Amino acid sequence: MGPRPGSGPHRGRTALPAKIFQMTTTAFIIDGYRIIKSFGIVRGITVRSRPVFGTIGASLQTIVGGNITLFSELCEQTRSEAFEMMVNHAVERGANAVIGVRYDATEIMQGVTEVLCYGTAVVVEPVEGKPAV
Repeated sequence: MGPRPGSGPHRGRTALPAKIFQMTTTAFIIDGYRIIKSFGIVRGITVRSRPVFGTIGASLQTIVGGNITLFSELCEQTRSEAFEMMVNHAVERGANAVIGVRYDATEIMQGVTEVLCYGTAVVVEPVEGKPAV
């Protein structure tokens, strides 16, 4: 038996910008399209830790108050990485869209967080007579 789909050596690499990025939604339908095949759940998981120097810098930012940009940037990078991994997983399965996209985060240990991005990989096609979005 071969390796499980989506578990190959390139699984964790980030995706190049592709049309599927435009075909992701938190909804379970895409206006103007119909689902013709479902591949089930796809996911991207990344685990990050806060760097010591970043934590010190963020602590100093809390004195002033407001947005703690060091953590905001780390969170955004982590979510983007998990999203791109999910898209890669969908493309590997043959999907051209992902519906029902969600994020989840779990602190594994102090300062170490797992971020999961998941959704349902599908193949969609434009509905005739309806303009595609």
